Amino acid sequence: MRIAMICDRFTPQSGPGAGEANGLSVHVGELSAALARSGHEVTVYTRRDGRRQAPTKSDEGYRIVPVPAGPIRRLAEDELVAHMGAFTQYLTDQWRDSPPDVVHSHYWTSGLPALFADPARRVPVVHTNHGLGAVARRHRKPADPDPTKRVSSERLISRSVARVVATSAEEVRELGRIGVPSTRTTVIPSGVDIDRFVPDGPATRKRLPHRIVTVGRLLPRKGLAELVAVLPLVPDTELVIVGGPERRALGEDPEAVRLRELAKRIGVADRVQLTGQVPRDRLPALLRSADLAACVPWYEPVGLVPLEAMACNVPVVATSVGALADTVVDGVTGLLVPPRRPRTLAAALNGLLTDPVKRSFLGAAGRDRAESRYPWRRIAEDTVRVYEQCVEQAAARSERSGGPVFATRSAHR
Repeated sequence: MRIAMICDRFTPQSGPGAGEANGLSVHVGELSAALARSGHEVTVYTRRDGRRQAPTKSDEGYRIVPVPAGPIRRLAEDELVAHMGAFTQYLTDQWRDSPPDVVHSHYWTSGLPALFADPARRVPVVHTNHGLGAVARRHRKPADPDPTKRVSSERLISRSVARVVATSAEEVRELGRIGVPSTRTTVIPSGVDIDRFVPDGPATRKRLPHRIVTVGRLLPRKGLAELVAVLPLVPDTELVIVGGPERRALGEDPEAVRLRELAKRIGVADRVQLTGQVPRDRLPALLRSADLAACVPWYEPVGLVPLEAMACNVPVVATSVGALADTVVDGVTGLLVPPRRPRTLAAALNGLLTDPVKRSFLGAAGRDRAESRYPWRRIAEDTVRVYEQCVEQAAARSERSGGPVFATRSAHR
């Protein structure tokens, strides 16, 4: 099957928590690699921003095509929209004589060119939102970009495409609120590389009897301040915060400064370590060093980090929001707590840190769940089934209307 992935900001080699598109890039890259390993012809179209100038083939077997759309530099999300017309026209020209069998767009800014690049609607479009603006708006800070354009675009895209692939059951409910029926959505979570994230292997050294590791972007909605704030209630424990800019630039990052000031004010500065951005290949060793991993955002549409921790045999304490409520089985692979409830969070952390037998049980169950439900191979298989259904439905509509029917390569070779 010829699959066109549309991801306008694709940086698969960036470190965890490095930027707003990092988790998105990991998802698209891992899914594309798994599809390519299964024999599919995958092309990732991304906006040319200076990192690459010509089409290349990744080591994992999929093609990366940089699309000339706007200045050759990184752009913020609100700057991207102005250049999506050029992105759309490029796709239209590329697909005029040789369209793909299916298009899969990721995030709303990529959904727009995917939706309009084929005016005749010959090729079915599958879309993954990777979070909804309507949810983000509830947690918006005054300095955050106005999500109005995003919300209206997500409504248009999700109502117009052949199928929406949601990453959680909560997203399906949120889509229903903007008029997208659940019959037009399929839940397929993000996956995890179970060969990279494994229980056995090197682990970084702890300084205190217990260690909590959390990974993500340095943003207030990630709940990092809540973790720092409860540390006085969690004795003999260090907190390692992985993500953000490179370590040397942490002093200029507003959230890093805020977290350090908070830690100093409440007397735990010596127990809080901000690593900054780290190479992705260092993350397994950091996770293996933890007694537990914490992921406590106010909302989380995808949730890669709990999966990676579970695959490393590390129990997880997570907030019961978004994809985390699906990924972490409360009392089986970790503990779920309400967001922004510090005493409940502290009790959950202490309960696990003082019970090594329970931690061992939860960690082993987490690895089993990661292996059985979340390997990228299975995620790719589930996604291909959606592609095949959409292609078959498009072919049936085309036959009824007397339009052209494009031959589709076998989904399995």
